[in-house]
Amino acid sequence: MKFTYLSILVIGGLFIFSCKSNSKNKSNRNSKSSDDSTTLSQISASIFDNYLHDHPQRAATLGKKYSYSHWDNISDSFLEAEYNISLAQKKDIARYVDSSKLSFNQKITYKMLMRSLDENIEMYPWRHYNYPVNQEDGLHTEVPTFLMNVHNIDNLNDAKCYIQRIEEVSPLFKQLIQNINQRTKEGILPPDFVFPKAIGSCNNLITGFPLDNSKTNHVLWDDFNAKIEKVKSITPEEKTKLKEDLKLALKNNFLPAYNQLIACLQETQKQSKHQVGVVRFDKGKEYYAACLKHFTTTDLSADSIYNLGVSEVSRIQTEMHAIMAKVHFKNDNLKDFLKFITTDKQFFYPNTKEGGQQYLAQADGYIKNMTAQLDKLFITKPKAKLIVKAVESFREKSTGGAFYEEPAPDGSRPGRFYANLSDMSIMPIYQLEALAYHEGIPGHHMQIAIAQELKGIPDFRKYTGITAYDEGWGLYSEKLGKEIGFYTDPYQDFGRLSMELLRAARLVVDPGIHAKNWSREQAIKYFEDNTAEPPGECIKAIERYCVWPGQATGYKIGMITIQNLRAKAEKELGSKFSLREFHDVVLTSAAVPMSILTDNVNYYISQKKR
Repeated sequence: MKFTYLSILVIGGLFIFSCKSNSKNKSNRNSKSSDDSTTLSQISASIFDNYLHDHPQRAATLGKKYSYSHWDNISDSFLEAEYNISLAQKKDIARYVDSSKLSFNQKITYKMLMRSLDENIEMYPWRHYNYPVNQEDGLHTEVPTFLMNVHNIDNLNDAKCYIQRIEEVSPLFKQLIQNINQRTKEGILPPDFVFPKAIGSCNNLITGFPLDNSKTNHVLWDDFNAKIEKVKSITPEEKTKLKEDLKLALKNNFLPAYNQLIACLQETQKQSKHQVGVVRFDKGKEYYAACLKHFTTTDLSADSIYNLGVSEVSRIQTEMHAIMAKVHFKNDNLKDFLKFITTDKQFFYPNTKEGGQQYLAQADGYIKNMTAQLDKLFITKPKAKLIVKAVESFREKSTGGAFYEEPAPDGSRPGRFYANLSDMSIMPIYQLEALAYHEGIPGHHMQIAIAQELKGIPDFRKYTGITAYDEGWGLYSEKLGKEIGFYTDPYQDFGRLSMELLRAARLVVDPGIHAKNWSREQAIKYFEDNTAEPPGECIKAIERYCVWPGQATGYKIGMITIQNLRAKAEKELGSKFSLREFHDVVLTSAAVPMSILTDNVNYYISQKKR
């Protein structure tokens, strides 16, 4: 799973354009240039730059210190303003750019720009249907994670901005609480299981010096002090003053803000229900259809996705039986084998610090082995570094088993493959090889780092996330290792299939929950009966799908699309087909919806035939 720091208001990774951009864009459009491509470049650059100025958190992930002391505006009035500006921008772009005069590559930019605006407009009616705080993500965990992993301190002013951001947690959480209350008023509440976990995460963040007299330090206290100690230009006297200011900010702003949020969540919890699907909401079916369209970038219905999932689960389980025979399992009962592989101690490292280090070292080894073979598969390779890292302790209980965070484009921060080592009993070794390829290389790290490093395309395209593309590529990457001779351990190959089975099963349970009104327990039972996930991970996975409708369907839909396009290219080009070239076609236009990816591959085929 790819994770990026985005505004809590953004659904699924596409940015919402800036409220300030209209006036600037008009000056661009009224320029004397009649060159449509130049006009399009000016418009896209202006919109994206203004977007970053209005979204300082996203700007910081890209190494830009715009409004460096502030958080994003998450108010409903700000969303409304962005919606109105999207309407105006869509009309203006269509008016001032004649897409028929653009080159093939420029048409991609045009379609991507218009698609982003269309999505902003189409998703606006559903702006209150998400859960701003849940067990997976939200500002309650994003605030400290952002400060620790994104807010760099290179000088005295950066340090002051860090402290000011802590001071501004109070007004930020006031907006957050308003958003929660608005949804509660409309009957849009998370399921009951969310609250103990979200409240627990908040409680974890209000302990430690200087917030109490415990022997341990607060995570932000340690982070800030470690960062300023590395900055030689900050004098000892200034460091002393900064520490005092930080202490006051944590006590007077950070702590009260979290206590207010906890009180809000405790009050909201009283009204929560055990039902989980969005079908329970007014217009919930329509909302879920919009989610599926957004995350798969297709028009597939909930029923068609469900049926595809059932078919894929059956196919993958058949392949699993072949591996069971290969390892001479005692019988041909898949359920017995799944129970064996999810409970036998040989498939898990011990739940100790040493066990966690072994897990990280093995993951790093798989990535290094794959990196050495990249020339066989790719023409374009990333320059950005990748590190394997354990999830920070304060957010272990509220994140998934593994995920990826993008590097800073300026090289100041590497890409990170995070593994959650809080409970090694849900981190099976047999899935580790496929996980390393998915989250690291050749998966998310290659796809995202290459996109950031591309030349000749607008910046907004480099940093746009599209679930079907991003996660489809990650899942497709898992199988690439097998094509070049990896997965020599049959249990690791079973792990690869088990991870594909997980994504296929998602196609069943996601519409099951949100369109067919399955209960949480019904979905968990399906996972326990049909996947190779450990019991604890089945619960965690289903609870994730409950609060993030549609997102989990993008993986398999994206993978199948890439595989089908590759098969088409292989068939039509025959001996002219090059896998390295095909991968270049997929990766060097950055993230695109499945329709545009199809256009790109068809264009490659036609050009190659010539």
